[in-house]
Amino acid sequence: MIKMKIGLIDCDSHNFPNLPLMKLSAWHKQQGDSVEWYQPLFSGHMDRVYVSKVFSFTPDYEYYIDADEVIKGGSGYCIDLVDGKEIYHAELDRKLPPEIEHIYPDYSLYPELTKDTAYGFMSRGCPRGCNFCHVATKEGRKSYKVADLSEFWNGQKNIVLLDPNTIACPDWRDILQQLIDSGAWVDFSQGVDIRLMTEEKAEMIKRIKIKNIHFAWDRYEDKDKIIPKFKMFKELSGYDYQKLTVYILCGFDTSFEQDLERVNVLRELGFNPYVMLYNKGNIPKGNKLRHLQRWCNNRIVFRSCERFEDYQKRK
Repeated sequence: MIKMKIGLIDCDSHNFPNLPLMKLSAWHKQQGDSVEWYQPLFSGHMDRVYVSKVFSFTPDYEYYIDADEVIKGGSGYCIDLVDGKEIYHAELDRKLPPEIEHIYPDYSLYPELTKDTAYGFMSRGCPRGCNFCHVATKEGRKSYKVADLSEFWNGQKNIVLLDPNTIACPDWRDILQQLIDSGAWVDFSQGVDIRLMTEEKAEMIKRIKIKNIHFAWDRYEDKDKIIPKFKMFKELSGYDYQKLTVYILCGFDTSFEQDLERVNVLRELGFNPYVMLYNKGNIPKGNKLRHLQRWCNNRIVFRSCERFEDYQKRK
């Protein structure tokens, strides 16, 4: 007999799995409850509906929800961006209880996105505290292990690791070894902190099955520290540029000249730069930053036209 009717709403759309909703679904199904995506015209009355969103800029669910109880959660509700700074509202931060946080996710919610792919966190938190990132605000400025791989992986061929800064965690050796032992293809989806790279870490990462590894060069002032790290990793890994991607945050606290310099330096080092525009919606269409992004992020164009100035002339 069904105990409760549970509805789920993913405000961020269904283009990337919402892990909290997957865990809530798994737990409720264990209790004998029915779980479905909430559809106002078809679901009927629900005992409880969970509404989740990751990004603060995602609009809230605007329709009436026919339920005895509606629970909203996620960083999109508890963190606001005000004047370029993250504002954390602790009273709105609904954390999953341990018995739900550590349950194996219900991958059936996103069958196309999770086909033979596992998603999860092995560590949380980040020591960096960057103004454009909410991780330190919500999870703290210290990286710490939260789970073993077996908590969300059960032999899938692919693993999408959601950790914000894996190699900053004191237990990085244990985490990397578990990924090595899995034999699965691993995607460090939030990137790897090149500033914390050592020869030992590079050697362990090289033993993990990786199709493409990406780093980030967000702070221009890290130039003198970060370039030797890139050189060291490339030499030890033996990867060519097709396997090495570096995200470059542009338009936050750098000049256009500094943004272009980072792109050119990474090309010379044998990495693929990838431009990420801060607050892209407020950048006019004809702005040079948008041209820089189009040139850099299209790998065919970027490899055939080596100078941004030449690309602009073509445009």
